[in-house]
Amino acid sequence: MGHIGIRDLEVYAYHGVYPEEREKGQNFLVSADLYLDTWEAEHRDDLDASIHYGIVCEHIKDYMLREKHMLIERAASEICENLMLDFPKLKKVCVKLYKPEAPIPMNFGTVFVEVCREWKDVYIAVGSNMGDKEGNIRSAIQMLSETRGIQVEKVSTLIQTEPYGYTDQDVFLNGCLQVKTWLPPEVLLKRMQEIELLLHRERKIHWGPRTIDLDMILYGEEVIHTKDLAVPHPDMTNRRFVLDPLDEIGGWVWHPTEHKTIHQLKEILEERGAKDYD
Repeated sequence: MGHIGIRDLEVYAYHGVYPEEREKGQNFLVSADLYLDTWEAEHRDDLDASIHYGIVCEHIKDYMLREKHMLIERAASEICENLMLDFPKLKKVCVKLYKPEAPIPMNFGTVFVEVCREWKDVYIAVGSNMGDKEGNIRSAIQMLSETRGIQVEKVSTLIQTEPYGYTDQDVFLNGCLQVKTWLPPEVLLKRMQEIELLLHRERKIHWGPRTIDLDMILYGEEVIHTKDLAVPHPDMTNRRFVLDPLDEIGGWVWHPTEHKTIHQLKEILEERGAKDYD
Protein backbone atom coordinates (compact mmCIF):
# COMPACT_ATOMS: atom_id res chain seq x y z
CA MET A 1 0.00 0.00 0.00
CA GLY A 2 1.29 3.45 -0.91
CA HIS A 3 1.27 6.54 1.30
CA ILE A 4 0.77 10.21 0.42
CA GLY A 5 1.39 12.75 3.18
CA ILE A 6 0.19 16.34 3.51
CA ARG A 7 1.71 18.42 6.32
CA ASP A 8 0.53 21.59 8.06
CA LEU A 9 -2.06 22.85 5.60
CA GLU A 10 -3.11 26.22 7.04
CA VAL A 11 -6.82 27.02 7.11
CA TYR A 12 -8.57 29.92 8.84
CA ALA A 13 -11.82 28.42 10.13
CA TYR A 14 -14.49 28.72 12.80
CA HIS A 15 -14.44 25.78 15.21
CA GLY A 16 -14.40 25.88 18.99
CA VAL A 17 -16.37 25.42 22.19
CA TYR A 18 -16.58 29.17 22.87
CA PRO A 19 -18.99 31.30 20.79
CA GLU A 20 -16.27 33.83 19.97
CA GLU A 21 -14.18 31.07 18.37
CA ARG A 22 -17.04 30.27 16.02
CA GLU A 23 -17.62 33.96 15.31
CA LYS A 24 -14.10 35.38 14.90
CA GLY A 25 -12.29 32.22 13.79
CA GLN A 26 -8.63 31.28 14.09
CA ASN A 27 -5.84 29.47 12.28
CA PHE A 28 -5.81 25.68 12.10
CA LEU A 29 -3.20 23.34 10.67
CA VAL A 30 -4.20 20.07 9.01
CA SER A 31 -1.94 17.11 8.29
CA ALA A 32 -3.28 14.11 6.39
CA ASP A 33 -1.91 10.66 5.63
CA LEU A 34 -3.56 9.02 2.63
CA TYR A 35 -3.16 5.27 2.06
CA LEU A 36 -3.91 3.72 -1.33
CA ASP A 37 -2.52 1.33 -3.91
CA THR A 38 0.11 3.35 -5.76
CA TRP A 39 1.61 0.47 -7.79
CA GLU A 40 -0.03 1.49 -11.06
CA ALA A 41 0.88 5.15 -10.58
CA GLU A 42 4.47 4.19 -9.81
CA HIS A 43 4.81 2.22 -13.03
CA ARG A 44 2.60 4.20 -15.42
CA ASP A 45 3.71 7.63 -14.18
CA ASP A 46 0.09 8.71 -14.61
CA LEU A 47 -1.70 11.02 -12.18
CA ASP A 48 -5.06 9.38 -13.00
CA ALA A 49 -3.78 6.24 -11.30
CA SER A 50 -3.13 8.14 -8.07
CA ILE A 51 -4.70 11.05 -6.18
CA HIS A 52 -4.01 14.73 -6.88
CA TYR A 53 -2.88 16.02 -3.48
CA GLY A 54 -3.51 19.60 -4.55
CA ILE A 55 -7.18 18.77 -5.07
CA VAL A 56 -7.20 16.94 -1.72
CA CYS A 57 -5.96 20.14 -0.05
CA GLU A 58 -8.78 22.13 -1.66
CA HIS A 59 -11.29 19.58 -0.39
CA ILE A 60 -9.86 19.75 3.13
CA LYS A 61 -10.20 23.54 3.13
CA ASP A 62 -13.79 23.25 1.90
CA TYR A 63 -14.65 20.74 4.66
CA MET A 64 -13.12 23.02 7.29
CA LEU A 65 -15.19 25.98 6.11
CA ARG A 66 -18.44 24.14 5.47
CA GLU A 67 -19.51 23.82 9.12
CA LYS A 68 -18.74 25.40 12.50
CA HIS A 69 -18.10 22.59 14.98
CA MET A 70 -17.61 22.92 18.71
CA LEU A 71 -15.03 20.14 18.83
CA ILE A 72 -12.00 19.67 16.61
CA GLU A 73 -12.62 15.92 17.00
CA ARG A 74 -15.80 16.38 14.97
CA ALA A 75 -14.06 18.55 12.37
CA ALA A 76 -11.26 15.99 11.96
CA SER A 77 -13.73 13.12 11.56
CA GLU A 78 -15.61 15.09 8.88
CA ILE A 79 -12.37 15.57 6.96
CA CYS A 80 -11.53 11.85 7.21
CA GLU A 81 -14.93 10.58 6.19
CA ASN A 82 -15.47 13.04 3.36
CA LEU A 83 -12.06 12.22 1.89
CA MET A 84 -12.91 8.50 2.02
CA LEU A 85 -16.18 9.15 0.19
CA ASP A 86 -14.89 11.68 -2.34
CA PHE A 87 -11.72 9.77 -3.32
CA PRO A 88 -12.68 6.10 -3.95
CA LYS A 89 -9.06 5.00 -4.36
CA LEU A 90 -8.39 5.67 -0.67
CA LYS A 91 -8.22 2.67 1.63
CA LYS A 92 -7.33 4.54 4.81
CA VAL A 93 -7.04 8.15 5.94
CA CYS A 94 -5.50 9.62 9.11
CA VAL A 95 -5.93 13.32 9.89
CA LYS A 96 -4.22 15.44 12.53
CA LEU A 97 -5.98 18.72 13.19
CA TYR A 98 -3.87 21.27 15.09
CA LYS A 99 -5.25 24.25 17.00
CA PRO A 100 -2.21 26.44 17.83
CA GLU A 101 -4.35 29.39 18.99
CA ALA A 102 -6.55 27.42 21.39
CA PRO A 103 -7.79 29.54 24.33
CA ILE A 104 -5.49 28.06 26.98
CA PRO A 105 -4.28 30.55 29.65
CA MET A 106 -0.64 29.40 29.66
CA ASN A 107 2.23 28.98 27.25
CA PHE A 108 1.96 25.98 24.93
CA GLY A 109 3.02 24.95 21.45
CA THR A 110 -0.21 23.52 20.02
CA VAL A 111 -3.02 21.08 20.71
CA PHE A 112 -4.25 18.54 18.18
CA VAL A 113 -6.49 15.53 17.65
CA GLU A 114 -5.85 12.59 15.36
CA VAL A 115 -8.65 10.65 13.67
CA CYS A 116 -8.37 7.68 11.30
CA ARG A 117 -10.82 5.87 9.04
CA GLU A 118 -10.11 2.62 7.19
CA TRP A 119 -12.30 0.50 4.95
CA LYS A 120 -12.82 -3.01 6.33
CA ASP A 121 -14.41 -5.95 4.52
CA VAL A 122 -17.29 -7.30 6.61
CA TYR A 123 -19.61 -10.24 5.99
CA ILE A 124 -23.15 -10.17 7.36
CA ALA A 125 -25.68 -13.04 7.38
CA VAL A 126 -29.30 -12.06 6.72
CA GLY A 127 -32.49 -14.05 7.28
CA SER A 128 -36.26 -13.70 7.52
CA ASN A 129 -39.24 -16.04 8.00
CA MET A 130 -42.12 -13.63 8.60
CA GLY A 131 -44.24 -11.58 6.20
CA ASP A 132 -42.60 -10.55 2.94
CA LYS A 133 -39.32 -12.34 3.58
CA GLU A 134 -37.47 -11.16 0.50
CA GLY A 135 -38.90 -7.66 0.97
CA ASN A 136 -37.64 -7.60 4.57
CA ILE A 137 -34.16 -8.63 3.46
CA ARG A 138 -34.08 -6.11 0.60
CA SER A 139 -35.21 -3.37 2.99
CA ALA A 140 -32.42 -4.25 5.44
CA ILE A 141 -29.86 -4.17 2.63
CA GLN A 142 -31.15 -0.77 1.48
CA MET A 143 -30.95 0.64 5.02
CA LEU A 144 -27.38 -0.61 5.38
CA SER A 145 -26.39 0.93 2.04
CA GLU A 146 -27.90 4.29 3.08
CA THR A 147 -25.84 4.37 6.28
CA ARG A 148 -22.84 6.73 6.15
CA GLY A 149 -19.71 4.63 6.32
CA ILE A 150 -21.25 1.44 4.87
CA GLN A 151 -21.11 0.38 1.24
CA VAL A 152 -22.78 -2.88 0.16
CA GLU A 153 -20.42 -4.64 -2.24
CA LYS A 154 -22.01 -8.06 -2.89
CA VAL A 155 -25.30 -9.82 -2.14
CA SER A 156 -25.55 -13.61 -2.34
CA THR A 157 -28.39 -15.66 -3.74
CA LEU A 158 -31.18 -16.02 -1.16
CA ILE A 159 -31.83 -19.63 -0.18
CA GLN A 160 -34.74 -21.32 1.61
CA THR A 161 -33.89 -23.28 4.78
CA GLU A 162 -35.84 -25.21 7.38
CA PRO A 163 -36.10 -23.80 10.95
CA TYR A 164 -34.04 -25.34 13.73
CA GLY A 165 -34.65 -25.53 17.45
CA TYR A 166 -38.13 -24.02 17.56
CA THR A 167 -39.62 -25.83 14.55
CA ASP A 168 -43.23 -24.62 14.76
CA GLN A 169 -42.60 -21.74 12.38
CA ASP A 170 -42.28 -20.96 8.70
CA VAL A 171 -39.19 -21.72 6.61
CA PHE A 172 -36.44 -19.12 6.45
CA LEU A 173 -34.99 -17.16 3.57
CA ASN A 174 -31.26 -16.70 4.14
CA GLY A 175 -28.30 -15.05 2.46
CA CYS A 176 -25.04 -13.18 3.04
CA LEU A 177 -23.71 -9.71 2.25
CA GLN A 178 -20.24 -8.34 1.75
CA VAL A 179 -19.98 -4.73 2.85
CA LYS A 180 -17.07 -2.42 3.32
CA THR A 181 -17.24 -0.08 6.26
CA TRP A 182 -15.20 2.25 8.40
CA LEU A 183 -17.60 1.87 11.33
CA PRO A 184 -16.02 0.17 14.38
CA PRO A 185 -17.51 -3.28 15.10
CA GLU A 186 -19.60 -2.10 18.06
CA VAL A 187 -21.00 0.84 16.08
CA LEU A 188 -21.82 -1.42 13.13
CA LEU A 189 -23.56 -3.86 15.49
CA LYS A 190 -25.64 -1.04 16.94
CA ARG A 191 -26.70 0.05 13.45
CA MET A 192 -27.65 -3.52 12.54
CA GLN A 193 -29.78 -3.77 15.68
CA GLU A 194 -31.44 -0.43 14.85
CA ILE A 195 -32.37 -1.79 11.42
CA GLU A 196 -33.82 -4.92 13.00
CA LEU A 197 -36.03 -2.76 15.23
CA LEU A 198 -37.10 -0.59 12.29
CA LEU A 199 -38.20 -3.78 10.53
CA HIS A 200 -40.15 -4.87 13.64
CA ARG A 201 -37.82 -7.61 14.86
CA GLU A 202 -39.07 -9.03 18.19
CA ARG A 203 -37.00 -11.33 20.39
CA LYS A 204 -39.70 -13.37 22.14
CA ILE A 205 -38.63 -16.98 21.45
CA HIS A 206 -35.05 -18.25 21.20
CA TRP A 207 -34.50 -19.36 17.59
CA GLY A 208 -38.06 -18.17 17.01
CA PRO A 209 -39.70 -16.42 14.04
CA ARG A 210 -38.37 -13.02 13.01
CA THR A 211 -38.99 -10.42 10.35
CA ILE A 212 -35.25 -9.90 9.95
CA ASP A 213 -32.04 -11.24 11.41
CA LEU A 214 -28.65 -9.59 10.85
CA ASP A 215 -25.54 -11.36 12.15
CA MET A 216 -21.99 -10.07 11.82
CA ILE A 217 -20.04 -13.11 10.61
CA LEU A 218 -16.58 -11.71 9.85
CA TYR A 219 -15.04 -8.26 10.41
CA GLY A 220 -11.86 -8.22 8.35
CA GLU A 221 -9.50 -10.69 10.00
CA GLU A 222 -10.25 -9.40 13.51
CA VAL A 223 -11.07 -11.65 16.45
CA ILE A 224 -13.51 -9.89 18.79
CA HIS A 225 -14.91 -11.09 22.12
CA THR A 226 -16.92 -8.56 24.09
CA LYS A 227 -20.06 -8.65 26.19
CA ASP A 228 -22.21 -7.94 23.15
CA LEU A 229 -20.23 -9.23 20.19
CA ALA A 230 -18.28 -12.33 19.14
CA VAL A 231 -16.57 -12.29 15.74
CA PRO A 232 -16.00 -14.52 13.87
CA HIS A 233 -19.53 -15.72 14.60
CA PRO A 234 -18.94 -18.63 17.01
CA ASP A 235 -21.32 -21.05 15.27
CA MET A 236 -20.86 -20.12 11.62
CA THR A 237 -18.84 -23.25 10.85
CA ASN A 238 -21.88 -25.42 11.67
CA ARG A 239 -24.39 -23.50 9.58
CA ARG A 240 -24.97 -24.49 5.97
CA PHE A 241 -27.35 -21.56 5.53
CA VAL A 242 -24.41 -19.26 6.35
CA LEU A 243 -21.55 -21.08 4.63
CA ASP A 244 -23.40 -21.77 1.35
CA PRO A 245 -24.21 -18.12 0.50
CA LEU A 246 -20.95 -16.94 2.08
CA ASP A 247 -19.02 -19.33 -0.16
CA GLU A 248 -20.81 -17.87 -3.18
CA ILE A 249 -19.57 -14.32 -2.54
CA GLY A 250 -16.33 -14.99 -0.60
CA GLY A 251 -15.22 -18.59 -0.75
CA TRP A 252 -11.56 -17.54 -0.69
CA VAL A 253 -11.93 -15.49 2.52
CA TRP A 254 -9.75 -16.68 5.40
CA HIS A 255 -11.27 -17.58 8.76
CA PRO A 256 -8.87 -16.07 11.31
CA THR A 257 -9.24 -18.75 14.01
CA GLU A 258 -10.10 -21.88 11.99
CA HIS A 259 -7.20 -21.07 9.62
CA LYS A 260 -9.15 -22.26 6.60
CA THR A 261 -11.00 -20.60 3.75
CA ILE A 262 -14.79 -20.35 3.76
CA HIS A 263 -14.89 -22.86 0.90
CA GLN A 264 -12.81 -25.35 2.89
CA LEU A 265 -15.10 -24.93 5.90
CA LYS A 266 -18.12 -25.55 3.69
CA GLU A 267 -16.55 -28.75 2.34
CA ILE A 268 -15.81 -29.97 5.88
CA LEU A 269 -19.41 -29.32 6.92
CA GLU A 270 -20.72 -31.16 3.86
CA GLU A 271 -18.55 -34.13 4.74
CA ARG A 272 -19.93 -34.17 8.27
CA GLY A 273 -23.46 -34.09 6.90
CA ALA A 274 -24.46 -31.49 9.44
CA LYS A 275 -28.04 -30.23 9.47
CA ASP A 276 -28.98 -26.59 9.06
CA TYR A 277 -30.12 -24.73 12.10
CA ASP A 278 -30.80 -21.14 13.03
